[in-house]
Amino acid sequence: MATEKFVSRHIGPRNGDIKTMLETVGASSLDALIEETIPSDIRLTEALDLPEALTENEYLAKIKGIAAKNKLFRTFIGQGYYDTITPPVVLRNVLENPGWYTPYTPYQAEVSQGRLEALLNFQTVVLDLTKMELANSSLLDEATAVGETMYMMHSLRSRAKKKAGANTLFVDENIFAQTLDVLVTRSKPLGIELVVGDYKTFEFTDAVFGAIIQYPAANGSIEDYTEFVERAHGTDALVAVAADLMSLALLTAPGEWGADIVVGSSQRFGIPMGYGGPHAAFLACREAYKRNVPGRIIGVTKDAQGNQALRMALQTREQHIKREKATSNICTAQALLATMASFYAVYHGQKGIKRIATHIHAAAGFLSEGLKALGYTQNIKNYFDTLEVVLPAGVSMEAIRTAALEQEFNFRYINETTIGISTDEKISDAELNAILNIFAKAANKAEVAETAMEDKLYFDSKFARTSEYLTLDVFNRYHSETAMMRYIKNLEKKDIGLNTSMISLGSCTMKLNAAAEMLPISWPEFGGLHPFIPTNQAEGYTQIITELEQWLSTITGFAGCTLQPNSGAAGEYTGLMVIREYHISRGEGHRNVVLIPASAHGTNPASVTMAGMKVVVVACDEKGNVQFEDLKAKAEKHKDDLCAYMITYPSTHGVFETGIKEMMNLIHENGGQVYMDGANMNAQVGLTNPGTIGADVCHLNLHKTFAIPHGGGGPGVGPIGVAKHLVQFLPSHKLVKTGGENAITAVAAAPFGSASVLPITYGYIAMLGTAGLEEVTKMAILNANYLASSFEKLGFKILYKGDKGRVGHEMIFDCREFNKTVGITDGDIAKRLMDYGFHAPTLSFPVHGTLMVEPTESEPLEELDRFVEALAKINEEMKEIEDGVADAQDNVLKHAPHTHMVLTADEWNHSYSRKKAAYPLEWVADNKFWPSVSRVDDAYGDRNLMCTCAPLENYIDEHVEVE
Repeated sequence: MATEKFVSRHIGPRNGDIKTMLETVGASSLDALIEETIPSDIRLTEALDLPEALTENEYLAKIKGIAAKNKLFRTFIGQGYYDTITPPVVLRNVLENPGWYTPYTPYQAEVSQGRLEALLNFQTVVLDLTKMELANSSLLDEATAVGETMYMMHSLRSRAKKKAGANTLFVDENIFAQTLDVLVTRSKPLGIELVVGDYKTFEFTDAVFGAIIQYPAANGSIEDYTEFVERAHGTDALVAVAADLMSLALLTAPGEWGADIVVGSSQRFGIPMGYGGPHAAFLACREAYKRNVPGRIIGVTKDAQGNQALRMALQTREQHIKREKATSNICTAQALLATMASFYAVYHGQKGIKRIATHIHAAAGFLSEGLKALGYTQNIKNYFDTLEVVLPAGVSMEAIRTAALEQEFNFRYINETTIGISTDEKISDAELNAILNIFAKAANKAEVAETAMEDKLYFDSKFARTSEYLTLDVFNRYHSETAMMRYIKNLEKKDIGLNTSMISLGSCTMKLNAAAEMLPISWPEFGGLHPFIPTNQAEGYTQIITELEQWLSTITGFAGCTLQPNSGAAGEYTGLMVIREYHISRGEGHRNVVLIPASAHGTNPASVTMAGMKVVVVACDEKGNVQFEDLKAKAEKHKDDLCAYMITYPSTHGVFETGIKEMMNLIHENGGQVYMDGANMNAQVGLTNPGTIGADVCHLNLHKTFAIPHGGGGPGVGPIGVAKHLVQFLPSHKLVKTGGENAITAVAAAPFGSASVLPITYGYIAMLGTAGLEEVTKMAILNANYLASSFEKLGFKILYKGDKGRVGHEMIFDCREFNKTVGITDGDIAKRLMDYGFHAPTLSFPVHGTLMVEPTESEPLEELDRFVEALAKINEEMKEIEDGVADAQDNVLKHAPHTHMVLTADEWNHSYSRKKAAYPLEWVADNKFWPSVSRVDDAYGDRNLMCTCAPLENYIDEHVEVE
């Protein structure tokens, strides 16, 4: 039977191309190139022990069978996760559309205006519903967002509080259990004391810097926190509110009763439960806290022509840039999910959102009245969607559970006499009557006559919202499917994704997200499961999680793995916390020094700070390698307190350093553990691995190496693999059994993190198998070396290479000389590449004035050659400036990118032609990508912080001056 192997679909260059590429590189064979790239002492001696590769057709049949093992019961557990309806127009045009799921984080604003607008809409939704002043464009999940809030409030302590050593955080006991679990994890290394109690009786002291409350509370109760907030503010303490975003369509917004920070999840806005994620959390706060907000903020600015443009405001909001001075280690957000939530709000508008919220609430009211009529007690007087039902004498919890399972319903079983029920957007009159009859049967009552619920409010009118929301034009225009489809498409056209051209971002591995891998994630069998259901209803997920953990352990050479962390940065944090717990278990909890090379990704020192440890920077030499003597001196100096050494391998400079094993031994000899950053794992898989090299922990970026899409800046998944002695410390979860015997507490809201995107990586490994994974790595290295050799032939300087003159899977080329000779910066080159239809490479990281390029294995030779040709032409354009042919200021590079508006304007005042600007090479005209704005004015955007989707003119007199 003729079958196509998936590897041939995944890899870009064809067999005939490889010979040509090797000739350019100057290698006799692919294996010879690998031998010159990866040190021989760390190469694997045996092939990975993984299942035989499946074809796409075989895999889709297999995953369909696995999905069928998941039981799609109707779940009314609540606790932060609720069934919802994803509008089909959003499902098909966003979640299933590579134009939305393949783009990268919008650092290059000119080719990201679509995503930026969708995320600005998200911020506007959050600000409207919370009535706060400033919002970010998503965090990882609600629990970790609350953890970020804790540290944010700690950083915002007044001088008096700092002087008094205020280090206590009050947390109301009526908070989601998973949120409290993460707070416990986050507070320990920072020495923050958590006090959990009843907000009604808690007494603030000078030692308390903040408080966290849930709204509505975890048991469903709507509480009046006004007096509590006043008491907190009276002692100079801040108050953070974990709020249900949908409930705020009916309830008074926290900003209206004095909250300082509001966080939560936007999952109810059309995002499937997905067995726990991914879902976009949000954080909104007072404008005065703008310098402490974790994550990204999308802001309004102007472009070179004075037109409105969007950008990521306050670039240091990407906290990892601050390194060890960071107030967060947030890197990956949940941009794709935030985008979907924003489109949900746009599609429904204010009336639709209010109608949905009213439906959810009315269903709860109908149940409450019906249950009371059957003799049950309903504990919660004022509620939005959640009831706490107390069973009368003679009615057993097991009887209810048995009857509910027969109907394929899940409730929350709090204890033997109390059951929680949370209603959702999907609930129908038939389901409500079925629920009442379950309880009627258990109480030996007659079957309830079918009645329909009535849309009305059941809570005290003092809690009812009176303020407006979602009044802007964008939320009132696109309520037909035709209008919505066109709006989504209009935004999509403004962005470069992998469906447009190569995204050559170094360190980010923008690899193919194959359609066969992506298909299952929109199936209800994966999307419709609540993370806290009985495990026998999630046997399909259990199989994927179990096998994926085994496969990733095999690939990394480790003994165990956890999939809980929601991003690479979260994986770093988890790995450090596991190492911390290991030292504590040995009576060496004082070990808190972490050695980090100067070349490291900025999340490394930021994660160390969040884990309560101290950063000691290790120098690099002129070739970009770690200076071993400096490492040795610092390891020995700190041997009594050495916790860990964090190393990215191959290095952030794109080089396989030869002394890596010697470094491992040195750290172990001095009592430390080795943490390997897996950002560059795409150059290791199947050829070497962290376990073989000698590391103790490694996080993996499933959204880099293992094919989960970036989605405009998230979702991400950052599992960690660990050596045998660390398996016992892998994270647990309060509500679902997972983790090691001596586990640290949870690092994410859901037990298996962003579970619904795990089938993507599962499919990637299943369809590639042992040989395919090895071939992928070899081709990633070949593609990178082909570009490096081609660049050098153009006269570009490759900044760092290995001992035998090879780069790993990425390279850095130096642009600093161009700035000296012709006044052209790396930024100018990046912007000009947009005129050729390419997203810019990674700009000025890790070395200022450079471009970092990573082609991945999936780019065909034709695309690589187009990229080389574009840079060759740009090189010519720079030569024209040097020779005086082009003006030093009025040239195509300084004015790039060129929009269609600029090129079709009546006036053309440049010394170069319109054709030169728009169509610098013949093939550009065949598939021209038009940037929708000219070069953005970063300085204006930094001076004037504007982060909602109101028209630019609204800000002229109301802008926020930013120092």
